[in-house]
Amino acid sequence: MRRNPVGRDGWLAIVVAVAAIGLVGYLIVRPAGESASPATTSSASQNSAGPLAKLARRTAGDPLAQGVVGAPVVLVIYSDYRCPFCAKFSREHEPALVKQYVGDGTLRIEWRDLPIFGEPSMLAARAGRAAAAQGKFWEFNHAVYAEAPAKGHPDLTPEVLREFARKAGVPDLGRFAADLGGTAFDEQIGRDAAEAQSLGFTGTPAFMINGRPIVGAQPVQVFQEIIESAKSRS
Repeated sequence: MRRNPVGRDGWLAIVVAVAAIGLVGYLIVRPAGESASPATTSSASQNSAGPLAKLARRTAGDPLAQGVVGAPVVLVIYSDYRCPFCAKFSREHEPALVKQYVGDGTLRIEWRDLPIFGEPSMLAARAGRAAAAQGKFWEFNHAVYAEAPAKGHPDLTPEVLREFARKAGVPDLGRFAADLGGTAFDEQIGRDAAEAQSLGFTGTPAFMINGRPIVGAQPVQVFQEIIESAKSRS
């Protein structure tokens, strides 16, 4: 797990500050559009998961999520596109978990941006949101991680990100480039980062499974055991 050099990343502090004021209220009272309905999530599941389970947004149609809204187990991922350990999770663990649990309705996966490796990380987070706006978030996400180096941080420039968008099948690259150069998604990214920091996550990757934290690169068996345990209590 890589640490966040907070003192050198004033840009991230600004982004987080934009969202931090509303974060506490958000965690206590979720917006109406992001609540799980009683028809899709049992009260037993909510009670067994503990207070941090409210971090699962369960927004219908969320392009940054995989799996059904009412899945009994929710895995929240806090990640940076330039993090080699995040790339390892994407390439090796995520496909196994999707195959084993998402398809049968057991697991929902929700993405959170935690851009900690400088301005290129923030740019990549914007790129992910720009791809999501055109229905290609996971395709873009996987394209970036598929070519990530085993060590170090890739140089994700606007040109490189645009090429990943092309490979991911983003239909309107002009719109993608315009969104990439703007700040329309910064508040959403900042809210994710503020949420992570409120939980004490200062590095990536970090995870929550029904309110249970997992920090750093862990074997896939760790995720499977926690998912199975959470499933049995739902």
